[in-house]
Amino acid sequence: MKEINFDGLREKLKDGEWPRVYFFKFIIPSDNKKLALVEALFGDEAQVSIKQSSKGNYVSVSAKELMLNADKVIDRYEKASKIEGVIAL
Repeated sequence: MKEINFDGLREKLKDGEWPRVYFFKFIIPSDNKKLALVEALFGDEAQVSIKQSSKGNYVSVSAKELMLNADKVIDRYEKASKIEGVIAL
């Protein structure tokens, strides 16, 4: 599996104040198992919304969650990158 480098994102995130609400957005193939895996990335307090694409081939998952620091955000993206077919925006 290809290793993804998040150093650029980490540098951008360190400029802000923490904790703060962070907005995540992922595009996944329309697959219930993958959708469940992406939803499981977020805690109970996260605001998660799901939207099907017009042709039904993809699902957009958007989430807002209070994150404690930049490393927690990067950790979330690293976990998501292990789910096949997930595109992080």
